[in-house]
Amino acid sequence: MNNYKLVIAYDGTRYNGWQRQGNTENTIQGKLNEIIGKYLGEEVDVIGSGRTDKGVHAKMQVVSFKTKKSIDIEEFVTDINRYLPQDICIMEASPADGRFHARLNAVSKTYEYIIDNGEVPDIFFRKYSYRVEEHLDTDAMRKAAELLIGTHDFKSFCGNKHLKKSSVRTITDIRLIETTGKVYIYFEGDGFLQNMVRIMTGTLIEVGTGKRDYKSITDILEAKDREKAGFMAPPEGLSLTKVEY
Repeated sequence: MNNYKLVIAYDGTRYNGWQRQGNTENTIQGKLNEIIGKYLGEEVDVIGSGRTDKGVHAKMQVVSFKTKKSIDIEEFVTDINRYLPQDICIMEASPADGRFHARLNAVSKTYEYIIDNGEVPDIFFRKYSYRVEEHLDTDAMRKAAELLIGTHDFKSFCGNKHLKKSSVRTITDIRLIETTGKVYIYFEGDGFLQNMVRIMTGTLIEVGTGKRDYKSITDILEAKDREKAGFMAPPEGLSLTKVEY
């Protein structure tokens, strides 16, 4: 079997998330499996570095798949992009070692969340940012973010209340960058729980709007209780931007 690695980008607005589901064909993984499988004339299972929720985007999602066929990379990328919907695109493709697995071999991921916080809404960003009308205290948000960095049990920031596996993760960096009317938050870590980035973002927004003190982050982590954390920020502001191996 030949193993291949793809770097893809997608606008998740109209999809029900990354993972293929039995009750819908409208997923990123489902589209890739269908189109690549038809092209190769065999069933394929495209494995992503991680799942993205319904409505979440990816500027860099890494996937791997195996096939009996030997692929001409340049021709494959051109042809598959021609058949894919316009909101999914293969950016790069390359042969991979037979043991390479897009999810299991990933050591770090970076997510970007964009908040539209200008005096007036940026209508051209409405599909890719979350609008917050109140002025954000980004200094307080940075102080809160520092308390999230490190190895912690992030159960309070997990959307799956019935998680049976460990909820311990390591966040290596959280950066807030301000531009005119926008706040960009970058989360880097070894892995993320279901809805974790969106819940952390919602909690940081509550700190930024004065609804909670930045020091409350410590209590939230210790509580291991989803009800103690902030709201879950909407999906449209979130993008997977980097995967490292």
